[in-house]
Amino acid sequence: MVEVPESEMEFRFYRSGGPGGQNVNKVATAVQLRFDAAGSPSLRDDVRARLMRLAGSRLTTEGVIVISAARFRTQERNRQDAIERLRGLLERAATAPAKRVPTRPTRASRERRLEAKSRRAGVKSGRGKPGTE
Repeated sequence: MVEVPESEMEFRFYRSGGPGGQNVNKVATAVQLRFDAAGSPSLRDDVRARLMRLAGSRLTTEGVIVISAARFRTQERNRQDAIERLRGLLERAATAPAKRVPTRPTRASRERRLEAKSRRAGVKSGRGKPGTE
């Protein structure tokens, strides 16, 4: 598990749309979490590379991951939501993908494939015009 201290995260708060009545017009409840993945000393190089690949469109050209959260009505809940989403990304990046072991088809499976091909060829060859044998 990769732990990133909150001191490496930057939070920006803004007013969110959606339900909330008058409160939505005067309180900045939505949060934008910014995490500098490219310059973080907490990440190993292999984890950093996987994290940047997993971030996709959330990654800026400078290597900063931007996560926006506006699901909840309170600033603190949105902040926790953004942190949890970053942690989820970090967890996925921390697990190395399993190496693929190349395998060869068995003799029986090759024979079954060839038998199916010849059976199919026989079916198709029987579809000619009537009287042309």
